Amino acid sequence: MIRGVLFDLDDTLYNSSEFVEIARREAVKSMIDAGLDISFEEAMNILNKIIQDKGSNYGKHFDDLVKAISGRYDPKIITTGIITYHNVKVALLRPYPHTIKTLIDLKARGLKLGVITDGLTIKQWEKLIRMGIHPFFDEVITSEEFGLGKPHLEFFKYGLKRMNLKPDETIYVGDRVDKDIKPAKDLGMITVRILKGKYKEMEDNKYSDYTINSIQELVEIVDELMNKK
Repeated sequence: MIRGVLFDLDDTLYNSSEFVEIARREAVKSMIDAGLDISFEEAMNILNKIIQDKGSNYGKHFDDLVKAISGRYDPKIITTGIITYHNVKVALLRPYPHTIKTLIDLKARGLKLGVITDGLTIKQWEKLIRMGIHPFFDEVITSEEFGLGKPHLEFFKYGLKRMNLKPDETIYVGDRVDKDIKPAKDLGMITVRILKGKYKEMEDNKYSDYTINSIQELVEIVDELMNKK
């Protein structure tokens, strides 16, 4: 019997790949307008290298960008980039279509709902709150608070424990095969892969029990599983 659904966050409940890229590009444009002496293409290449080296959760991408280009700390230009990035992010941060209706339908079926996500706890909560979907979730579990992230099985086990769920009574929904679907499948969860974001073409290798193009398809899967005898 299905009792709960665990969701990945980025590129599962909203379009992370698209909104982050747009926000970064607009931030760089504003920094150039504020006096950063470099072409847009060159600046983006440097920024992308910093992100690749330091990771997406590193908190000083724009500091390092300015230092790499001008050789000094420039608070005006850095702050211009930060403000633009956050303004664009707030403007664009929306859940995928039908997400709220789907979450309402799942809660109406008496299911526990949770989020298990890589990332900084405050940043991931900010996304959920800004999108207005945080009240639907019984638990939000982040890699920062646990100390390990995906695809470590202990992280997923911790999420199940927090939700008081067993693997075979839990659906896991995510976009990445390697970090979401495979570990959930290895633990015995029912896996649903949503074909969104930059990893939608990743080879599946039959780890997904179901694949969906839109989150609203999840309700039909849940009904099918809950009606199985």
